[in-house]
Amino acid sequence: MEGKKALCVNAVINLSDSTVDLVETPENIIRKFIGGRGLNMYYLYKYLKPQADPLSPDNVLILGTGLLTGTLSPNSGRHNVTCKSPESGIIGDANIGGFLGPEMRFAGIDRLIILGKAEKPVYLYIEDGNIEIRDAKDYWGLLCSETEARFKYNLGSDVEVQSIGPAGENLVRFACTRYGAKNAAGRTGTGAVWGSKNLKAVVVRGTRGLPVEDPQGMIDKYIELRDYLQESKVIKVLGRVGTPLLYDVSNYLGAIRTHNSQQTVFFDSLNAEEVHKHVDKMLGCYGCVVHCRHRNTHGGEGPEYTTEVLLGANIGVADTGRMIDLNNIVNDLGLDVSSTGTYIAWAIELFEKGYLTEESAGRILRFGDYNMARQLIFDIAYRRGLGDILAEGSKLVEKFGPETADFLIAIKGLPQSDPHDVRYLKGFALGIATSSRGADHLRSRPTLEILDLPASLTTQIYGEPVDPNPTSYQSKSRVVYFSETIYAVVDCMGICKFICHGFNSPRNLNYDHFRELTKLATGLDFSKEDLHNAGRLVIDQERLINYREKGITRKDDTLPARYFDEPMPSARAKGSHINREQFEMMLDEYYELCGWDQEGILPRERIDQLDQLKDLTE
Repeated sequence: MEGKKALCVNAVINLSDSTVDLVETPENIIRKFIGGRGLNMYYLYKYLKPQADPLSPDNVLILGTGLLTGTLSPNSGRHNVTCKSPESGIIGDANIGGFLGPEMRFAGIDRLIILGKAEKPVYLYIEDGNIEIRDAKDYWGLLCSETEARFKYNLGSDVEVQSIGPAGENLVRFACTRYGAKNAAGRTGTGAVWGSKNLKAVVVRGTRGLPVEDPQGMIDKYIELRDYLQESKVIKVLGRVGTPLLYDVSNYLGAIRTHNSQQTVFFDSLNAEEVHKHVDKMLGCYGCVVHCRHRNTHGGEGPEYTTEVLLGANIGVADTGRMIDLNNIVNDLGLDVSSTGTYIAWAIELFEKGYLTEESAGRILRFGDYNMARQLIFDIAYRRGLGDILAEGSKLVEKFGPETADFLIAIKGLPQSDPHDVRYLKGFALGIATSSRGADHLRSRPTLEILDLPASLTTQIYGEPVDPNPTSYQSKSRVVYFSETIYAVVDCMGICKFICHGFNSPRNLNYDHFRELTKLATGLDFSKEDLHNAGRLVIDQERLINYREKGITRKDDTLPARYFDEPMPSARAKGSHINREQFEMMLDEYYELCGWDQEGILPRERIDQLDQLKDLTE
């Protein structure tokens, strides 16, 4: 272990003039925003010019590690990639695992704040506190897997690489940023922002290690928590078959997004055990005690539950191997799987309804056509024909007409990431409607509402009894408020949500565990209230940015018309839909818990506080 270093070192990199400045985050700001997603939002608000074009040099791109990233905390391999989204026009933010975040910290850098635009393709090379802007002409145009392989061949197998693929280079508005064969900062089009800045990759080698306040205490706590977590039933199942385990449950309920949510039940060929037949090995990220990642027998990693639904049921592809093939292609091209699967399904329904024709689309679009979907994915990434049109994402509502938004399963311009059809799950519905990123389940995902927990336990978790019936509208605002707060803290810490209290289980790591780990790792002493308040401050900061950039208010915290107007057609969820009046009631309750007004706007004193904090750093 080396001597004590600053708690947070940021590299401010201006690609326009090739300058690099190192600045520290003051401890009082760390106490407010912690790290990861929180500090990324703090610096986005500070550096982003209001109303900036997301694909212009005025956008800000931030890679930020969590306060516990790279420590001996379990599953501490995560960091956030943040910008203004070219897909939605509001905050662009995605959480990614793997090993690059820890490697950044081992190299002495906690956050990259990237400004401007390079004149030609470049990559950032970081080694033990030194940062170079290097020519990337030999890497431009490569697939994500090719990019990583060539960097490791040229620079050494011990470097960690995060990059974009052809989709990001071609400014597809839902391009992602990728580490390895599966890990992605997938949502909100972060990859297009890399491409707009001519940034191909970030390559890191770190040998400094990470100073720890109490090394032996940290080792002991890791062993204790590792053993505790590995006793969890859900973690054991995730370690064997990964997230596809959720497909079986949702399909049984009749809540699988199928044929652009026109149907809700699909074939058993995508069940977890069927997917597992195509798995070579289960893998994990840095410090992982779960190992939920698949290395598949088709030459890639995955699929996740999201992929098997969005590139399977949602576009009608039932063959397991073909779905996995589409998964691998999307990953290698650097596309967001959730948006890709949603836009293709939407395009097929546009074709069914006559908004697209064989002549205008250049082909016949139909559900279940694997070859059509495969070619269209390539065309999107390389912006050819219909693919060039679809590469514009949700902005196409303006082209095809506002009524087409009724069956584009998106909110605030971002397609729904969760494969669940939320008409059955009222808490999920409220969560994706109010999410700061758009139609997204990883900001709140109130999973516990489907576990039928006793009132004594829900009171212990949420502070009051919560109706365990997933179809009930009662008390679901409390569930969403609780979930989004602790998940914000988890993102600030740099820890995976799979081991977080409330994400899949009521017994995983909670605020007290985060307090203990933070004290051992950094010496900082947080109370449970401190952490809760930091989570709420991050959510307020995101709301303020969204209001400033696009006037986001109550009118935007809503759902696709299909979820209100069309009852679910199949299985146990048959007949379910979202009642508009009851939904508005949930919104009222949620805003009250947040301390916002009934239009979903922060009070003046909260805005002033965030503005004052912004001015505390240079």
